[in-house]
Amino acid sequence: MLKIYKNQFKKLIFRYFIVSTLLTSCSSIKKTLNSKIADDKFQNSFHGLVVVDASSRKEVYNLNGDKYFTPASNTKIVTFYTGLNLLPKNIPTLKYLIVNDTVFVEGTGDPSWLHPYFNDSTAVNWLKNQKTIALYTKNHDEQRYGPGWAWEDYDTYFSPEKSTLPLYGNVATISNKGDLEVSPKYFEDQTMVKDTTIKRVEFKNQFYISPMEQDTLEVPYMTSDSLTKHLLEIATGKEIFLTQHFPEGEKQTLYGIETDSIYKRMLLKSDNFLAEQLLLAASGIVSDTLSTQNAIDYMLDNHFKDLKQQPRWVDGSGLSRYNLFTPRSFVQILQKMYDETPEERLFGIFPMWGPENTVDQWEDSSTEPFLFAKSGSVGNNYNLSGYVKTKSGKLLIFSFMNNHFRVPSKEVRQTMYATLKSLHKNY
Repeated sequence: MLKIYKNQFKKLIFRYFIVSTLLTSCSSIKKTLNSKIADDKFQNSFHGLVVVDASSRKEVYNLNGDKYFTPASNTKIVTFYTGLNLLPKNIPTLKYLIVNDTVFVEGTGDPSWLHPYFNDSTAVNWLKNQKTIALYTKNHDEQRYGPGWAWEDYDTYFSPEKSTLPLYGNVATISNKGDLEVSPKYFEDQTMVKDTTIKRVEFKNQFYISPMEQDTLEVPYMTSDSLTKHLLEIATGKEIFLTQHFPEGEKQTLYGIETDSIYKRMLLKSDNFLAEQLLLAASGIVSDTLSTQNAIDYMLDNHFKDLKQQPRWVDGSGLSRYNLFTPRSFVQILQKMYDETPEERLFGIFPMWGPENTVDQWEDSSTEPFLFAKSGSVGNNYNLSGYVKTKSGKLLIFSFMNNHFRVPSKEVRQTMYATLKSLHKNY
């Protein structure tokens, strides 16, 4: 009997030691994080950080986790999760219905048609084999820009117009390295070499490139039904008719490139156009009308109804300052993503983030890659949300949001990296 009591006492002592060690470790981590966030660079600004253990779901740290922040491109995480839940392995690239010898077609929002990076010709090649093509463009409920987008960004690479059937990424690609080169060539006669800071006339497809410009420019063009028709006719070599009505009947779907390749490019390059178009494409799965708002409403009513703080979510890219999310909400969404997606797939898509920014190749030679995260920046705001792999083999989910600072964003990024690296080394 005495031996049994001794064994039980030893077990109690061991459990006490484990609990005591864990509590001491957590306390130490909190002190470390508090000291990092107390950095002078974070003063006079608003910041929040939530860290959760992915396996135990235990909250490791919480500072202003329930407060709302402007998320900027962290919104793309929510768009990514929407795509994972609604879009199939290959993106729907075209919907069609054949009546007699006429094929009626409508866009799905797929951004990859003749895109400068993807250069996908799946739908174009399919259309080349059709007899009579009638294009329907009214299957949407969209403005060309999202709510709260900055009007002065009309000629910047990160602000192409949204459309149901985008071509060439809805940008003119222009270079002036020796000879002037323009894609699509249709815009060649509308492009001038001129010493000016603007890249396009505001309400006209007239483009400019400086004679000293060494980079290749991507300049959004103004979309229209007639322009889409014309560019498609050039690409397919077929006459295309615009139609005001889509006939009754069961639409068929043509599928394009793997959706994962679009997600990966969107997150790595923080591509606003891809994000907006993915959300439009996702809306086509839950509605006959392509609508950003339809996709958002569906996700809020279903997959996000359990978020502890309901976000104000208005676009797919985060260009709008109307968006409001809490760090806790991002952690909840990232937890869902981790629970529902095979780890190999998830970390094959989610980008690495280093001391300076999102990277193709890891840059900290003294440390193994440990940080998989999406950044989000807009004037005076910088946010980062994702996953930390610790030296002990744990996985942490975090959202680190910083709004309204006046120091250079590089200093904020470096402080954030040092903070997250301390988690990697000590948890």
